[in-house]
Order: sequence, then structure tokens, then C-alpha cells
Amino acid sequence: MEIKGEIFRVSGPVVTAEGISPRMYDVVLVGHEKLMGEVIRLEGDKSTIQVYEDTSGIMPGEPVENTGGSLSVELGPGLLRSIYDGIQRPLPVLQDSMGDYILRGVSAPGLDHSVKWDFNASAKVGDEVSGGDILGTVQETPTIVHKILVPPKISGKIKTIKKGKYTVDDTIGTLEDGTKLQLMHKWPVRVPRPFSRKHPPDIPLITGTRTLDGLFPIAKGGTAAIPGGFGTGKTVTQQTLAKWSDAQVVVYVGCGERGNEMTEVLTEFPHLKDPKTGGPLMDRTVLIANTSNMPVAAREASVYTGITLAEYYRDQGYDVSLMADSTSRWAEAMREISSRLEEMPGEEGYPAYLASRLSEFYERAGRVETMAGDDGSVTVIGAVSPAGGDFSEPVTQNTLRIVKVFWALDSKLAQKRHFPAINWLTSYSLYNRVLGDWYSENASKNWGENIATAMSVLQEEAELQEIVQLVGSDALPDDQQLTLEVARLLREFYLQQNAFHDVDTYCKINVQAEFLDVILHYKNLAEASLASGKTVEALTSIPVLEDLGRSKYEENFSDLLPKLRKQIEKEISELKED
Repeated sequence: MEIKGEIFRVSGPVVTAEGISPRMYDVVLVGHEKLMGEVIRLEGDKSTIQVYEDTSGIMPGEPVENTGGSLSVELGPGLLRSIYDGIQRPLPVLQDSMGDYILRGVSAPGLDHSVKWDFNASAKVGDEVSGGDILGTVQETPTIVHKILVPPKISGKIKTIKKGKYTVDDTIGTLEDGTKLQLMHKWPVRVPRPFSRKHPPDIPLITGTRTLDGLFPIAKGGTAAIPGGFGTGKTVTQQTLAKWSDAQVVVYVGCGERGNEMTEVLTEFPHLKDPKTGGPLMDRTVLIANTSNMPVAAREASVYTGITLAEYYRDQGYDVSLMADSTSRWAEAMREISSRLEEMPGEEGYPAYLASRLSEFYERAGRVETMAGDDGSVTVIGAVSPAGGDFSEPVTQNTLRIVKVFWALDSKLAQKRHFPAINWLTSYSLYNRVLGDWYSENASKNWGENIATAMSVLQEEAELQEIVQLVGSDALPDDQQLTLEVARLLREFYLQQNAFHDVDTYCKINVQAEFLDVILHYKNLAEASLASGKTVEALTSIPVLEDLGRSKYEENFSDLLPKLRKQIEKEISELKED
């Protein structure tokens, strides 16, 4: 039953109402236009509401209705290929009804309630089912089979269930206690969905990007942050991950990004081809767009909407990657709402609970055993946009305390046109050790040793650069000059990767391992030859090195590597001693 009250006070997106007696996080309808909002504070008979729409023009005395439910999303077939705003209103549907600008007080259901889906029942009459069990399947897109789940907190014996064509509102079956089962159910976005148990993060999310897979890997169900200043490639990196990583479903949350940047994402994604299937990438993607000019409160809700959709596909046994671009804008939304609430500000004006909110969000990642006994995962990759590229600001620092992988984008590398511009000296991954066994079995026995060698070479190069800038590389001993050359090969050939090149954009994990092994094989041969009297000038100018750099753009790159290895051995052996 709806309980009505009235507006007492308005402060931007924060409205105070009296006379409705709600619970925390209840959804309420504010004003004559029924603007959607959420209760965020209760004090005596007054309720503080954050409104998800523009509040200009509303005034004290207008009615407020309590719906009695919390902010929830519709979960069922039809989510994939959809583009939503922060509170799961489908933007194409809103555009058809009102044009390019969203009018206030307009709502639309998250799923299309008129489409009939072909449901195949796998559960049978008489089966005992409980929350998370699979009732049957719907072919949602050509690549994804949507598993229809028993809603959490519901259990019983199936009385009727029948295959056929149904809308998401139709009853597909009933339990003996009279509970109706449908293709969809609702779930509150701020409540994590239940699972049986968490698995250790010992399987990597393969991205096809050599810097990420090699030096700073992320596990399935892991958490990563990509902080970087303007133009360093956060969005391109996330789009590359969405396209190439071995996650089966992608949820992309554009949280508070600039409108023109989000427009690029919304126009490009529907035309991107899925390299795994050849079909559109949107067949396994959900987009949530909440640009910086949209109401601030909806921005705060958008990441919860995104993680709930991701958890829903995880519960079906899929590996899901969630891209949040960017959590800085989400934190700014919290800061604005907090200031309207006149809360005590923390560092740089952010609310004191910034760290706990970030933790709540990232802690919903994980690789789990679902309630139905399958394995599924949600991997969360959050972009951070620190003002001026300053990594010491609160959002970046609090994020680093939570996530296990830090991909630090460097504006200096971006200016040198080195992409992905991930700084190998400041980035890190805490999954390296737990993923070592997987890489040894599936990539190369020498994987861990080779990665450690490559990192030590790059670190030594950084130390030598100060001397080089003062006196030039020619003043260095021969062995250090050779180290600089090996570091150049690692930087320019192995770490540098063209996201827009048909071949170089994705590198298979076994090819990555062999490519690195060839470079380090050259290092070992060159060091031995240097010790036997050959000159560093001759060793660093053998023609095969440039062939090695060009080969990564060739279709048959993996076939070329063994030949290049032999050619390196041949050319070094033919060099004359000094």
C-alpha cells in the first residue's frame, strides 16, 4: 500500500519529506511528476531522499509516495544487447518515446515485457528446488544460453512446469505452496546475490595483452584498478579487455564519463565484432550509460546496477567481467550528495565512508560455486580518473588498498606513443604467485623465471637511464649497454601492442610465452658471446632483431618465432670476435 507524505525541504538532488514512515533505501516517488528517489537517511518523522532525476521546479508541499520496495532491477532474458541508464531504464526505449533528451518522471521497465521467449524446461514436476536452481533455458542471443533461475529465498516442490513461448510476466510453472515462477525476477541492487562458496583466485583472466597477461595478470573473480590521467588510454584498455578477454559476458558501466566519450562507446560497441564467434560483441554485452550531465544520484546507483547484473550472469555459471569507467565520477557523486546532507567531510571533501563504499563494491567480485553447483565469476576492473594524474588523491589511494591489481597508466609513456601506457615500474599484481602454477602448465615451464628476468632487466634499465642522460650510453660498460638493448627489445617489441591492429591486438598466451623466451634467448646468447670477446656493437646490430620486431604484425607470427630463434643463433655465431 502506498503511503503519502509531502516535501519539507529541497537541496539539489536531496529532498527531505515528512509523513511517509519508510525504511532505509525504500524507493519513493517525489512531487507531482513522480520523480524516482531513494531514502538514504531517517531522522524522527523526516526522511531524506536522493532523487535520481533533476529536481528543478519542485517545491515544499508537493506529495511524496512510498512504494515500499528498495531500488531493484529486473533480471531475466533480454538484458544482453541492452543499453540502460543508471537505474535500468532502457535508453533506446526512452529515446523512441521522447527524443534525445530524457524527460522527468518518465520510467520504462528494464526488460521488454512484450517479447515471447522460447523456454525449454529442464526441471520436472515433483523436483525439490531452492533459490539459484535452474528451471530451464532460453536462447537469449546466438552465443548465450540464458538459464532461468529460481529466485533466491524461494524453495519448494514443483507442482507444474511446462515448456513453451512466454513473456517475462507469464507463469512458466508453480510450486506446491502456490508460488508462481516466471522467466524474470527482481533483486535489490545494494544486496549481494547469494552463492555457495568462494573459490581461490587461481585461474587467470586471459586478456591477450602481453603487458597484462605477462607482468601484471588478473585472476578470474579478481579486482583491478586502471588509474590514469586524461588521454592515457583508460577507455581503450577497457574496451580491449571487453572485446578480447576470455570472459563470456561483459557489463560496461559508463559512470559519469563525458557525453562525447560515452557516445563513442555506445556507437562503436554495437558495430564491434566478437572475435570468438564472428557475431556482434553486443550479443554478450550490457551497457549502462550514465554521463556526467545526467542526474548525480543515478550515477551513484549505476555501479550497483551494473554489479547486480554481473552477479546474475555469474549465478548462471558464466565468467563475467565488469568494466566501471570511472569510479572517480562515482565518488564525486557521493561527495556531492554527502555535502547536500551536511555530513562531516573527509579528505578533499569526500565522505568519511568513501573507503567502505569502495570496499563494498569491489568485494562483490569473486569466482564462486553458485547455488546450483556451477562455477561462475565476476571480475571487476575499475578505471580511476585522478585529477591531474595525481595518484595520491583519496579515490586512487582507497582503491589501491582494496584491489589486487594496479595497472598504472603513465602520461609520459602515452606522450611517447607507447601503448598500452602501463608503467611497469609502478604497476603490480598480487596474483602472480597464485597464478604461477597455471601459467607453468598452460603457457611455459619457464614462465615465472622469464617474467622475473624481464622485470629485473627493465628495472636495471630505469636505474641506468639517469647515467645515460648525463654521459650517454657509450660511456657505460659493454654488459650494461647490452642490458639497455635487451630492455629496448622488451619495451618496443614485447610490451608495446597496437590495440587497433588486426593481428597485434590479441596475442595468445602460448605465443606470448614463446615471444618472451626468444627475446631472453637472445639475451643469454649475447651475454655469452660478449664474454667470449665479441663486441656489443655487433651483437646489438644483427639484422634479425628488426625482423623480430616486425614479425608480431604477421598473421603467421607463431610459426615465425622458431625460425627467428634459429636465425638469432646463426647470426650471433657468425660474428667475429674482437
